[in-house]
Order: sequence, then structure tokens, then C-alpha cells
Amino acid sequence: MGILRRAVPLALAAVGAVVAYRAGRTAQLAYGSTEAERAAVLPGDELTPDADLVATRAVGIDAPPARVWPWLVQLGQGRGGFYSYDALENLVGCDIHSADAVVEEWQRLEVGDEVRLAPEFALKVAVLEPARALVLYGGAPVDDDGPMPFDFTWAFVVEPADDGVASRLVVRERYVYRTSWAGRMVEPVSWVSFVMTERMLRGIRDRAERTPSGAAASTSGPR
Repeated sequence: MGILRRAVPLALAAVGAVVAYRAGRTAQLAYGSTEAERAAVLPGDELTPDADLVATRAVGIDAPPARVWPWLVQLGQGRGGFYSYDALENLVGCDIHSADAVVEEWQRLEVGDEVRLAPEFALKVAVLEPARALVLYGGAPVDDDGPMPFDFTWAFVVEPADDGVASRLVVRERYVYRTSWAGRMVEPVSWVSFVMTERMLRGIRDRAERTPSGAAASTSGPR
């Protein structure tokens, strides 16, 4: 009976931990998004059909899509950065410096161009719908002799809000596993992505909201 009395609390604690983890996982994969946004088919979804893991995160922005788009189109290492925690990204050698201005030379982007996440790793522009959608596509970085563990799309979609003045920015990640162990890699990555994406959404929102309406692109670089 003594063993049983000790085992029951441990079992309950284990069950509680599993329930809490699953609830937290569901919340972080859907951070800020509405049910309709999570169910919507977004540009780029067709590139990773039957995705094994999908994260759809979003933020409301008190600015129209035209003021949000310039900040999206200049995303990338060596460009406008990712408006997130630069110091954390740079701890692993990403060399990210997020811009506080819209820079004219970074506004030119085409399908097929590379957008670097780090100096030695880039995704390609797969979809580009000006003032609406930017989709990056690629796989996980691997050693030269290792298999590609997963395919990946990273979509940024900005839509006018119902009031016609504000915007909704939806960021979606889709992962298609190509190895038996890919899930064990992607699960912890999704939590790191949540932390960085939450900050990025706020960073884009704050920059777009303070951009004067009709302001011309700056020629200055990151600060």
C-alpha cells in the first residue's frame, strides 16, 4: 500500500505534465491566430502538402498592408534582419542586425532569389505577391553527407482587416518530414521558433505602425 500511495501522485503528476505540454504546444503553434486563419489555405501551402507539423501565428497591426509590406520584403540576414531577438540569433553565428528603417535597396526581391537566415544558410523565394504574400521554401541545413530531414515553407501573408484600415499579419510554418527522426528535431525547433516569431510579429507591428503614411523608403541601413 505504501508503494501504491507513492505511485499514484507520481502518475498524476506525469499525466498533468503531459496534458500541460500538449496544451502549451497547441497554444504556441497557434499564437495570436484566429480559427479562420488557421483553417485558411494560404499561398505556399501547396509546396508542402500533407505537412507533418503546421504553425500558424498572427498579429493585428494598426496600419494598412501597404505599410506592412516593405518590412516583410526586406527580411533576411544581410538585409533587414528578422526584427526579433538579434542577440540570441547572433549567439549561434547568424550575424543578424534588424533594421529600423525601410531601405530602398532591400525592396527589390523576385521569385527564385535567396533570403539568408544565416551567412551559410538560405531559403528561396517561392511566392511573391506584392503587398500581400511572401513565401520562402527550403529544407533544414545538413552536413554534406547527411540526409535532408525535412522540407519547409515559411509564409508571410498580410491582409486588410475588416475595418479596411488595419491589417492582419499571418506567419505560417509548414514542415514535411523526410526522415524517421525529423519529428524529434522539429518539435524543439518549433518552440524556439515560437519565441522568435512572437518577437518578430511585435517587431514588424511596431515598425509598421510608426511608419508615416506615404513615407518614402529610407536609404539608411540598420541601426
